[in-house]
Amino acid sequence: MPPRPKDKQVVLLLTVGLLAWLIPGAGHFILKEKRRAIIIFVTIVLTFAIGLYVGSIGVINPVTAKLAYSAQIMNSPMVAALGRFTVKARYSVFGKPNEVGQIYTGIAGLLNLLCIVNAVYLAHLRKTEPSGE
Repeated sequence: MPPRPKDKQVVLLLTVGLLAWLIPGAGHFILKEKRRAIIIFVTIVLTFAIGLYVGSIGVINPVTAKLAYSAQIMNSPMVAALGRFTVKARYSVFGKPNEVGQIYTGIAGLLNLLCIVNAVYLAHLRKTEPSGE
């Protein structure tokens, strides 16, 4: 039995959301919003990279900085791998560099969350618009 249109809609929305989380901007890229996808990718990756540069990789800490980590994980699943690495290697960062790095990486994650929601919403709107017939 072929999938119903409603099932296709759900699969599209999940695919767009997952791709947007895996790679910032990929959800918009799939929706053929290439300029927007490039802007999202560059903005989020640079913001995250600046946070890592200021505070080092130690700002990603799923054990002692759970609140910051919950925002950082919205960047990509790669943050989980970095978090496991920092816990095993026992990287420690203290003071202002830690705070500023956590703020930048957390803001990058929350910005990506907004972009994920926007991509899913755009995908939903495109499937519910009248076909013009």
